[in-house]
Amino acid sequence: MHGKFGRGRNSREAFIFSLLLGFVLGTALQLQQRELFTGSAYLFMGFLGFFGLVAGVFACSLAIKNGAPSHWLRRWLGLWMRSALGLLLAAVLGFGLTGWRATVFQAGSLRLALEGQDIAVQGVVAAMPQRNEAGVRLRLEVETATRNGAPVAVPPAIYLGWYNNTARDEARDDSGAQPEPQRNPSDLRAGERWRFTVRLKAPHGNVNPHGFDYELWLWEQGLQATGYVRAGPKDAAPQRLADTWAHPVERARQSVRDAIFARVTDQRLAGVIAALVVGDQAAIERADWDIFRATGVAHLMSISGLHVTMFAWAAALLVGLLWRRSERLCLALPAQSAGLIGGVLLAAAYALFSGWGVPSQRTVLMLATVGLLRLSARRWPWSLVLLLACAVVVLADPWAMLQAGFWLSFVAVGVLFATNSGANNDHSTPATRHIDGYFGRAKAFLVGTLREQWVVTLALTPLSLLLFNQVSVVGLVANALAIPWVTLVVTPLAMAGAFFAPLWSVAAWAVAALGWLLQVLAGLPFATVSIAAPPIWAAAFGVLGGILLATRLPWGWRGFGVPLLLPVLLWQPLRPAAGEFELIAADIGQGNAVLVRTAAHSLLYDAGPRFGRDSDAGHRTLVPLLRALGEQLDTVLLSHRDADHTGGAAAVLAMQPQAGLLSSLEDGHELHALRPMGTFTASQRC
Repeated sequence: MHGKFGRGRNSREAFIFSLLLGFVLGTALQLQQRELFTGSAYLFMGFLGFFGLVAGVFACSLAIKNGAPSHWLRRWLGLWMRSALGLLLAAVLGFGLTGWRATVFQAGSLRLALEGQDIAVQGVVAAMPQRNEAGVRLRLEVETATRNGAPVAVPPAIYLGWYNNTARDEARDDSGAQPEPQRNPSDLRAGERWRFTVRLKAPHGNVNPHGFDYELWLWEQGLQATGYVRAGPKDAAPQRLADTWAHPVERARQSVRDAIFARVTDQRLAGVIAALVVGDQAAIERADWDIFRATGVAHLMSISGLHVTMFAWAAALLVGLLWRRSERLCLALPAQSAGLIGGVLLAAAYALFSGWGVPSQRTVLMLATVGLLRLSARRWPWSLVLLLACAVVVLADPWAMLQAGFWLSFVAVGVLFATNSGANNDHSTPATRHIDGYFGRAKAFLVGTLREQWVVTLALTPLSLLLFNQVSVVGLVANALAIPWVTLVVTPLAMAGAFFAPLWSVAAWAVAALGWLLQVLAGLPFATVSIAAPPIWAAAFGVLGGILLATRLPWGWRGFGVPLLLPVLLWQPLRPAAGEFELIAADIGQGNAVLVRTAAHSLLYDAGPRFGRDSDAGHRTLVPLLRALGEQLDTVLLSHRDADHTGGAAAVLAMQPQAGLLSSLEDGHELHALRPMGTFTASQRC
């Protein structure tokens, strides 16, 4: 029935759709604010939206019960008006709730007067420390903090660096007792209670466009201060106070990671295995990440939504098979429902052990939402299911909408739903669909996987160009080979190694074989395509064109997607007029990195600092900036050999093979191996 308000399935679904869409749009709108309102203003908006929705639903229910008494009321309660009003109130609710949460979180930030001051903190190591050649990075849950003996308020969670060259061997505590000998910072373990002298600062990230947003990452992690441990000759030495039972999952993750590196001699292969088992993405070297990104398989080398979903599918299948062996259990709960519940719960446990990263959290919430809808024994249209999962994720973490992975995952799932002819009618899962015979099952799986990979690649290519200004041309082939290899061979071997360590050596061999193939593909001259960042209107048309090409419409209609893609593919940023120049000073911290553009040429003066073995200003800032601007450098000019000026040069030169190098670097410098080098005199430098 569709004739009266509130009656009929389509009417209810349209109203629910408007509520969910309004909440998501309101949250997205708040995230675009440059400055926050007061907390009370957001709280008022949240209450207004919530009680407005409650009052509206109550009034509509009353009108349905008693009948609409007049023509104008029936018109007011029409479907489109109800949907519009519901969307508006839900948007106000989403806007107010997100803003209020932001003000509450910001209220606990580090006070400006404490920045750069020596502060004694005591706390528990809350996560598996991240090691590098300089020392470790650790997350500390602060229990107490004092400055000059007086208590001070610092954020409850801080992110610290402890560097090797500043540690002392031993020290005395406040009572004069001799503590245990000071260990190397690389021996730090999750769950331990420590006392440090630290210097803190509020989170600060570089303000360059198109690069990694470090400040946003810290915000999402709940970290409101960063700093480093003071352990020099004139500082109180760090003290290990106790080993606690806090954070047992993180302790287990660290034990497994250490065992992997102890078993696998090749540290590069061990890093990939550690990333797949415990989610330690920092263990993968940057050179390997470059290969994975160039071949479009980076999503496979970390605990992503794909891994969690496949684990949930396998767990649901196993639980269902075991459940069917008991008649009593099947009478209490159908095996299909038991498998669904068990799969989601085990996937949540897997995501928790792998570090509970944002992609894993997002996937678990999506799986739980879809699972609850299926357990309700009601059929929901795919668009409503997808939007409900999106709203649940946004409610749990509004700032996930600022991450590229959020949009890639939801667009991919939406396209798969929309292009599946049975999506609206077939609500079964791989764990419950029956295909006669093993050959038919394998054939259907292979054909379905290849088709889905092609559809997702076609639809996400414009979105990838918008988000990263780069797309892998060999990604379809690489993923067709890597997805089954990583999913069915590497990951099971790597995870089983936690119970039988020799399997890690077999997993390392499997990773090495895949790495060789990916390196060959990444070395092809056409492996990747880069474009300049298009304006928002061109990007919107491009995404629409990719989705249109991926649909099941007749080719006469799908062909309209090609002209929609052209603005994205052919866009070129404006250059300075003849006789003028443009100077862009990149925010790279200490050192220089200045891009000079004219009508026909571009020059980069210095390339910023090197932050570590796998991090520098070139890779982190300059490469994304140059790619977004569509720049083809003529010359990279390095003023002198200091690392603050040459640290990012290697990454820039690798990305700009046509650029000449001009500097005064001495013979034998490592950059000589990358590019023949010109020289210039002191007078030319001036």
